[in-house]
Amino acid sequence: MKTDVTFPSAGLQLAGHLYTPDRASADPHPAIVVGHPGSGVKEQTAGLYARRLAEQGYVTLAFDAAYQGESEGEPRGLEDPAHRVEDIKAAVSFLTTRDEVDPERIGALGICASGGYALSAAAADHRIKVVATVSAADIARQFRLGADGAQDPAVIQGMLDVAAAARTAAAHGEEIRRFPLFPDTAEQARAMGGRHGWEGFEYYCTDRAFHPRSLKSLPWISVDRMVSFDAFRFVGLIAPRPLLMIVGSEAVTSWMSIEAFQVAGGPKELHWIDGASHVDLYDKEQYVGPAVSRMADFFGAHLAQTR
Repeated sequence: MKTDVTFPSAGLQLAGHLYTPDRASADPHPAIVVGHPGSGVKEQTAGLYARRLAEQGYVTLAFDAAYQGESEGEPRGLEDPAHRVEDIKAAVSFLTTRDEVDPERIGALGICASGGYALSAAAADHRIKVVATVSAADIARQFRLGADGAQDPAVIQGMLDVAAAARTAAAHGEEIRRFPLFPDTAEQARAMGGRHGWEGFEYYCTDRAFHPRSLKSLPWISVDRMVSFDAFRFVGLIAPRPLLMIVGSEAVTSWMSIEAFQVAGGPKELHWIDGASHVDLYDKEQYVGPAVSRMADFFGAHLAQTR
């Protein structure tokens, strides 16, 4: 069952979908906060994973980040890593107030950029008992280094110049300046970003997963907020709580999950989905099915142990 909910995060009201198992239970359930990718909304891959895990007996919460989707915040679309981390902690707080949730059995699942945010949130919030990620990415590394880690350093320096100018313009009363996340066509996406760029375009900009509230541009004032963030800096603090990182064997971003995994303590597992790219794990059943199966076993084993 899916219920529309709202809850506060640092002064803003966030919109979420709370999924509850169909089978009745007199006892409270373990629960999982599910964060969406950068530019995503709760109705896309976050909602898919939340629904699938609810079918396994978990209460799950997929929600729109502050400034995005149906959640409050201006300017629209702002990507603020500090607030994104706070949003996950706020989602945990909300779950602790629900009668159907056991507050001692709450986990977090982050997908893409929220994979990095979930790691950062869990490092400092001991209410998060277990952590899982799918196609985890640190948005700061992606902007500084590119999805494949090979971006020319001049690129981010140029973006920071534009972001600085955008802040000055805003101070003088000009409209918030924005930049597009996707080109106009699939051909342009492939030419500019290779397979990864094309797959992102196909997911967000075609009938495959298009949603009108999903971001197609970002305010330039997001850029300097993102580049100085480090999602993996305190991953070691998650231990001894368990960590599962699910990665596609064909994902150009897999180096980020490997980097985070290497600095994590334990228990930890890096689980590869053979043949999957970064975006394949968003919605393609031949990859999502095995990911959910492994995740259900992981959450079941470790959340059960906290009782």
